Amino acid sequence: MAVRPASKERLTAVADSGTTGTAQDAPKRDARRDRPPTIRDVAELAGVATSTVSRALARPDRVNPRTRVRIEEAAAELNYVPSSQARGLSSGRTNAVAVLVPDITNPFYFDIIRGTQHQLKAAGVTQLLVDTEESSEMELDALHKMRKSADGFILAASRLTDAQLAEVSRTQPLVTFNRASTSAPTVMIDTPSAIIQALEHLASLGHHRVCYVAGPPTSWSNQARWKVFEEDATRRGMEVHRIGPYTPKTTSGAAAADAAVRTGATACIVFNDLLAIGMLQRLQARGIRVPADMSIIGSDDIFGADFCNPPLTTISSPIEQAGRVAVSMLLAQLNPLSGSASRQLAVMPTHLTIRESTGPAPH
Repeated sequence: MAVRPASKERLTAVADSGTTGTAQDAPKRDARRDRPPTIRDVAELAGVATSTVSRALARPDRVNPRTRVRIEEAAAELNYVPSSQARGLSSGRTNAVAVLVPDITNPFYFDIIRGTQHQLKAAGVTQLLVDTEESSEMELDALHKMRKSADGFILAASRLTDAQLAEVSRTQPLVTFNRASTSAPTVMIDTPSAIIQALEHLASLGHHRVCYVAGPPTSWSNQARWKVFEEDATRRGMEVHRIGPYTPKTTSGAAAADAAVRTGATACIVFNDLLAIGMLQRLQARGIRVPADMSIIGSDDIFGADFCNPPLTTISSPIEQAGRVAVSMLLAQLNPLSGSASRQLAVMPTHLTIRESTGPAPH
């Protein structure tokens, strides 16, 4: 079969353009210079389908070596750099992790978010932040909707049931924070040990009637704290009271303070600092002196706990470090090392920080 020689016009067009191709191809090349190259441009130059380019760049071992070399040469010629989104589509990874918190306005979660953000950034992973508004329904809904948007999840103080956590963990890598779980790796703040420290502190000040101010009924840590509080206070021969549950916000403090006064208790251990600070404000408004008439102990040592009136005695722990540990445990699931077992439990230490909201029991 005879091959028709290239026309003079075609040769001129090629010479003028400085590249191979027909005169009709020139507008396409000019358009490419005005925008970043795409995977379609690479496919066109290499003479293959875009799906083949995607496989060659994401999983080279799944493409014929000659084809792969041709695609790599085309990509290099065009200075093509695959986007993270495109890599995600081809590899099944998004390079993103979702962090779910019950209340984004609660300063306790600020340090968790900072810790997870720093650790994820160091690993080249984007953090997606979700406020579940203390709702187990919203938390579960977010987990289902974000399965394709995130490679894994960190659930801070999850409000899900054990059965719900088990179901989610079967389909998605996750780590729970301050929520014991047999179905997922967990980072625990050892608040129960600090409850014992707090009761010992109150006993040393002569308090015999103590009250636990409870947080959300769906909070696992709330139940764990109450269990230790009741057992240890009873062992010490203290008169035990429990009030609540209360939403862990300062706005709930007034009702909690009024209820605490009615119990006749001389000291309260409160679910969190926000609720405790709200109680301080209400007690002051009622003319009830803290700590002369009632001692108050919070939990979390949030920003502001040391300059409220009076400064709050509270339970402290390395929250930012705990956030970093949670990320490390999740990344170990996402990128398991050969022959190594991922860590299932990390317990962060706590201690009682004594300030001016606790004092001797009134006589």
